[in-house]
Amino acid sequence: MMEKLPKDWKWCKLNEVAEITSSKRIFQSDYVSEGIPFYRTKEIKELSEGKDLTIDLFISHEKYNEIKSKFVLPKIGDVLLSAVGTIGISYIVKTDKPFYFKDGNLMWFRNLSELDSLFLSYGLTNFIRYSNNAKTSGSAYSALTIETMKNFHFPLPPLKTQQQIVSKIEELFSELDKGVEDLKKAQQQLKTFRQSVLKWAFEGRLTNENVKDGVLPKRWKNVKMNEIVTLSSQKHSPTTIENIFYIGLEHIEKHSGKLTSKVGIEKISTVKNKFIKGDILYGKLRPNLNKVHLSKEDGVCSTDILVLKLSKECLGKYLHPIMLSSKFVNEMSENTSGVNLPRVSTKFIMNYEIPLPPIDEQEIIVQEIESRLRVADKLEENIKESLQKAEALRQSILKKAFCGELV
Repeated sequence: MMEKLPKDWKWCKLNEVAEITSSKRIFQSDYVSEGIPFYRTKEIKELSEGKDLTIDLFISHEKYNEIKSKFVLPKIGDVLLSAVGTIGISYIVKTDKPFYFKDGNLMWFRNLSELDSLFLSYGLTNFIRYSNNAKTSGSAYSALTIETMKNFHFPLPPLKTQQQIVSKIEELFSELDKGVEDLKKAQQQLKTFRQSVLKWAFEGRLTNENVKDGVLPKRWKNVKMNEIVTLSSQKHSPTTIENIFYIGLEHIEKHSGKLTSKVGIEKISTVKNKFIKGDILYGKLRPNLNKVHLSKEDGVCSTDILVLKLSKECLGKYLHPIMLSSKFVNEMSENTSGVNLPRVSTKFIMNYEIPLPPIDEQEIIVQEIESRLRVADKLEENIKESLQKAEALRQSILKKAFCGELV
């Protein structure tokens, strides 16, 4: 049963107030390396978010002119809607610069009657992307069909009311966007702060006063990795399929060193590297991903992961953040071989120099790092929570708008 609407509003089917269609079929053989931009869901998402387009598909000017001579093309004010993958992303055509789009990927709303383009666009976002009221079909991806959208019931106020609602939505969204921008800026500042903490720690600035640039504090020394860690060569070679705690590269989060929620007991039938609690697991494949984990358990890991065992001279909690620091990841990333699967060599890693204080000072440094990063983590948690609330508020604004409660 449809909700009751305010006075002067009515429920209508979308095909009563808009022509709903898609583009003419473009085949893969029609794609060219440059020419007329060809949009899919990805490009519509970028446009809707105000981002720079990263177009990698085009059709020729000749193909575009052929379509133009036979069929109607999108014009300013028409609405495009993503219909597969991430459904419900809408974009209003704002320019007469030529483009074309993929049938099936995008739905086209044109010849609007008694319907403001922005009101329709916000409505589609509310009812499809947020509320998910529209039935979807498809196998590999969720998808909207033209037939579904033609019969979709849509609340329709008078045109003047639509424009008032749009104006109010944009006013509230503008305030919300400013708040979100400030939160994201604070997130970036926290990233900078974290890296600064690590930099100060490994320059000795957290535990020594008046440290001069480029000069190690007293009792510190530069050592190569092979002086403080040994490379484990222990392998696990199951004779049958075994259930065992397994860590693959996909289980180590980028930049944090934490494990994902998907890690756990897996069936293993091929050779893996063994590790024990206290070992450092380092992903040498695509080192820019910065996957380094200080193990808190025993198990096996992918052979793309180096298992580093620490000497008594170095704490795992001291070396782990060094290997997560931007300086370390940048230098590893700059010294890889291979194009599609870049790897840093074991030799380069083991010859890499790090600053090493005495073990008692390492313990103090670890405490100082953890203390500061705990504060940063708490702030990060608060920011994420605020961003989630902002998104919930955005959805609430749209819901109120299309219930007639906003103006």
